[in-house]
Amino acid sequence: MQSAIVIGGGLAGLSVAAALGGAGFRVTLFESRPFLGGRATSFPSSTPDGNGEMIDNCQHVLLRSNVNLLDFYRRLGVSEYIRFCGEYTFIEPGGRQSTLRRGRLRAPAHLLGSFLGLHFLSVSEKLAVARGLAAVRRDYRSRKDLDRISMADWLAERKQPPRAIERFWRPALVSAINEEPGRMAALHGLHFLFATLMAGENLHDMGMAAVPLRQLYDAAEWADIGDVSMRMRYGAERIEIQDGRAQGVLAGGMLHKADAYVSAVPFERVEGIAPELGISPKLFDHSPITGIHIWFDRPVMDLPHASLMDRTIQWVFNKRDGQYLQLVVSASRELVELSRADVVAIAIAELREFFPQAAEASVERVQIIKEVRATFSAAPGTEALRPPSVTSIPNVFLAGDWTDTGWPATMEGAVRSGYAAAEAVTAAAGRRAKFLLPDIA
Repeated sequence: MQSAIVIGGGLAGLSVAAALGGAGFRVTLFESRPFLGGRATSFPSSTPDGNGEMIDNCQHVLLRSNVNLLDFYRRLGVSEYIRFCGEYTFIEPGGRQSTLRRGRLRAPAHLLGSFLGLHFLSVSEKLAVARGLAAVRRDYRSRKDLDRISMADWLAERKQPPRAIERFWRPALVSAINEEPGRMAALHGLHFLFATLMAGENLHDMGMAAVPLRQLYDAAEWADIGDVSMRMRYGAERIEIQDGRAQGVLAGGMLHKADAYVSAVPFERVEGIAPELGISPKLFDHSPITGIHIWFDRPVMDLPHASLMDRTIQWVFNKRDGQYLQLVVSASRELVELSRADVVAIAIAELREFFPQAAEASVERVQIIKEVRATFSAAPGTEALRPPSVTSIPNVFLAGDWTDTGWPATMEGAVRSGYAAAEAVTAAAGRRAKFLLPDIA
């Protein structure tokens, strides 16, 4: 049986292991931490008694257009834990709500009825947005310069009003790409908009795990996938390369050998374990995400989730009974620099603007998670820098959302990278297999 060692237990590494294990490889995965999932995982919340509930490091969502991520969940047998919702609620300061939902028309007009009813845009702004969305379809298929210009440049070309940018375009794009329109390549912005809004009637549906994220990867179904073993708290020190080939992975003071080796760690860590690959830790910039978990003494919200407008907090998710909420701020550079007390003050004050019940409730506790290196920044010009799965070392391969997936740093992008690396491993072994599903867009 041919073998592979995978370094890194995030979604990229896990998808490599699932694909190769299912293809009959003996796979060993090394993860330095005591849990799987990387940046999409869970851990016990901090409480004085040490008995905090399991919380996700940040609210991770997927869309029905994330076909490879959904396939990965299918391989693990955990698809039943993903719950989809086709409605998006937008709340303005003061509490006025608007809802975007699918109607009876076919894509790309399936959201038209509810779009026309949005309260937070004027008639002229809706017409401008409609013209912009029509241009998305044309430009995404035809323009060749989309990685060289920013999404802000594209929106300016399309004469989008400032208020429409701030209330329609920016909330959707920043949440999806984890970057501001002025720092985001138009290529990724248009890809997201096309794949989510125009390629099918239900592709905009938002999915979330009904269980803590860590539970998705600890599934007993790993045993049914194949010969896959997980070595937790077992960080790889380096890949030993001699005579142009990897000879093993040094971990735990021992040299572990396999036929193929896959590095599935963030780009800034590759140089430390395999300097021969020439991956600089300065290859990309990072973009942060801040998650704010708040427990109230009573219910303050009766919606499953909502997008909050015109303020710092972008999304709020009802995690339990309207009392435990998770707030998300993507591309949160300003919050990263603030103290914990300042972040808490902003979050509480803004929640009370949107939800009157929060003004009457007491805050029992707050936990803030600042993911400073949450994703790479999908800036103009970065596509040419993203490496493929294959490397200059014939039995060493790369996976990670920062590799050449065609996607920004999302869960779908991470799984796409893992499947691409697994395909490269099987090809090098003379057992070529296909795992990667075609992009809907």
